[in-house]
Amino acid sequence: MKILVGYDGSNSAKEALKLARQHASAFKASVDVVTSMEQGTEGEQQAIEDAERGLEWAKTMFDEKKIACKTHLLIRGMAPGEDLVEFAKEANVDEIIVGVKRRSKVGKLLMGSTAQFVILQAPCPVVSVK
Repeated sequence: MKILVGYDGSNSAKEALKLARQHASAFKASVDVVTSMEQGTEGEQQAIEDAERGLEWAKTMFDEKKIACKTHLLIRGMAPGEDLVEFAKEANVDEIIVGVKRRSKVGKLLMGSTAQFVILQAPCPVVSVK
């Protein structure tokens, strides 16, 4: 079994990592922790370095429990939700776990919702975590 976790460093994403660790232990699964950035120009260099540090930290959660884990920083010019769904298809993922942030209806309309896109478009079951 292969589990994908969308990780952006938020508290809800950290909760998603915890749940992924439980599922991976229970189902003897491997985990792919994925961070998606739309752009990777020189202006975003600090954000890229922060994302890489966040992924390294996330991997330690799985290393402690001896769970197979790979990290991926995707910079492919796609919106994060679209990027996660495409990665899930490419990697033949069996389950996606994403954190859900509370937003107003207007906030979702203006900003969109990565989790909502993943839930509606994913090729496999999606678990959302608050």
